[in-house]
Amino acid sequence: MALTLLSHEVSDLCIGKPPLRCLSAVTATVADAIAALKSSDEPFLSVWSCNHDETNDDNNKCECECECECVGKICMADVICYLTKHDNKALSLSSVLEASVSVLLPKSRSIVVHVQSSCKLIEAIGLITGGAQDLIVPIQTKPITKRKQTRNAVVSLTTTTTTTTHKNSRQFCWITQEDIIRFLLDSISVFSPLPSLSISDLGVINSTHAILSVDYYSSASSAVTAISRAISDNISVAVVDGECDGEEDPRAVLIGEISPMTLACCDESAAAAVATLSAGDLMTYIDGSGPPESLVRVVRNRLEEKGLVGLISLVDSLSGSSGSSSSDEESPAGRTKSYGRSVSSAARMARKSVAIVCNRRSSLMAVMIQAIAHRVSYVWVVDEDGCLVGMVTFVDILKLFRGFLDDQN
Repeated sequence: MALTLLSHEVSDLCIGKPPLRCLSAVTATVADAIAALKSSDEPFLSVWSCNHDETNDDNNKCECECECECVGKICMADVICYLTKHDNKALSLSSVLEASVSVLLPKSRSIVVHVQSSCKLIEAIGLITGGAQDLIVPIQTKPITKRKQTRNAVVSLTTTTTTTTHKNSRQFCWITQEDIIRFLLDSISVFSPLPSLSISDLGVINSTHAILSVDYYSSASSAVTAISRAISDNISVAVVDGECDGEEDPRAVLIGEISPMTLACCDESAAAAVATLSAGDLMTYIDGSGPPESLVRVVRNRLEEKGLVGLISLVDSLSGSSGSSSSDEESPAGRTKSYGRSVSSAARMARKSVAIVCNRRSSLMAVMIQAIAHRVSYVWVVDEDGCLVGMVTFVDILKLFRGFLDDQN
């Protein structure tokens, strides 16, 4: 069984995957990235080293003669962190938005890696555990017949996003950590008895010293660096409060989280909330049900107090365009819906500030299913008092499986 699993190629995971929608690192700006993200129902877009013809919305084609390379991926959380860091009186909003989209990419390392469709599954797992978030795979395409071309034209009328065709008519998809975990679940018996053992016994819990966290009462802006790191590491920032039971204990109670995926479901105006609110209030602001009107007013008042002209201009431009057509769309609970954006149902599942938790005795199988069910790549581990113990990530699980498979050979 293990040998059969090892014989699989990444192309087996590409079945049904849509081609990537791409932005050019050569020509695209931050403003272009915002527009593209808002018109997409997926939270992430890929950024490529080549130049695309953006005037053709139906089939975005690469114009350059060099090899196309994906240099990273971006989401609205990247935009929000960027806007929060760069709002000051010396820079106008227009100059910030006209910067190259490459400013949104992580500076430390690339989180995407190109592989051939023949890449073995075991090699793909090695790349993920080595630091890659996504694997870029060429899609095996077949010649399109006239009948299929007509049918595809009809389908494109109902599609809100465009895909990119690169040099030599190539298209690509990406394989995520979740894709690999889901694939391995279909053959989970291969890894017996690991799935039934507790995460504590398996030693897959990342202890608190490696956890990104912010105090509930601290300013959300103090967590921007941690949020950017969380995007790169495909995890989240824990929001914690004080000490457990008031004892002299380095552990803290896990209140919730500031998730990059949650921020990715907001629009760019959430940068104003990050710049002005506490971490605890930010969780309420970005929650899936929309920010309370009272917090929206607090954000506006604090922007004026701090003289954050760029963010004031940004909030005014967005509230003006949404308010005229929706009458602020205030819900019965006093929350507004005008601060989010259209995303897929899968992405919306992650737009909550409630942390997904387990305990040390939870089985590996239970943790995997829990993470997949909530569309996250990690699960927080807490003790009986709700104190943060650590977290288990997909990378930790894949390292465990990789070691198991190596021992079988």
